Amino acid sequence: MGTHHRSGVFSPDRLDAGTAVLLANTPPAPPGGDFLDLGCGWGPISISLALSAPRATIWAVDVNERSLDLVRRNAESLGLKNINAVQPDDVPDDVVFRTIRSNPPIRVGKNQLHDLLDRWIPRLDERSDAWLVVQRNLGADSLQRWLAANFDKGYSVYRTATGRGYRVIKVRKHGSPQTDEVAVATPSSGR
Repeated sequence: MGTHHRSGVFSPDRLDAGTAVLLANTPPAPPGGDFLDLGCGWGPISISLALSAPRATIWAVDVNERSLDLVRRNAESLGLKNINAVQPDDVPDDVVFRTIRSNPPIRVGKNQLHDLLDRWIPRLDERSDAWLVVQRNLGADSLQRWLAANFDKGYSVYRTATGRGYRVIKVRKHGSPQTDEVAVATPSSGR
């Protein structure tokens, strides 16, 4: 699982298995936009996103201030200027995400986890994806069912990969029908 310091954050010399499975089973990041790493820990997901998409802005979100400090130090040591390591309430309300990548904090409990996903998944941009990695024996399948039931309109939920006892779940936000209708109606409006 990585080595823990007494401070309770993952040490940057080891990648935990879940994050490794996520990084190995997600497509390249979009070229730009705002990305969210939810429950960022010491920042391996944020760092990988920042390196692969230098024009993007990565929001590394965690409630643990020590984790955020580690992310900032890791980003600084790599010369990465495009990572914002912040508490959840410090993400501006108008930011929408081109991708969300998360090894979510399952151990906070089901209700808190659901609240977390209810808060952030709706902030996906249209035609954008959230990728979550969850341990099978910590409820990946029930989480997938909850996501499918909760985000049943305007989203698709898939299991895209399994490995080392983990599942990767993809939540896709579709384009809204309203904008498509507007786009279709536009050409005739000038007549």
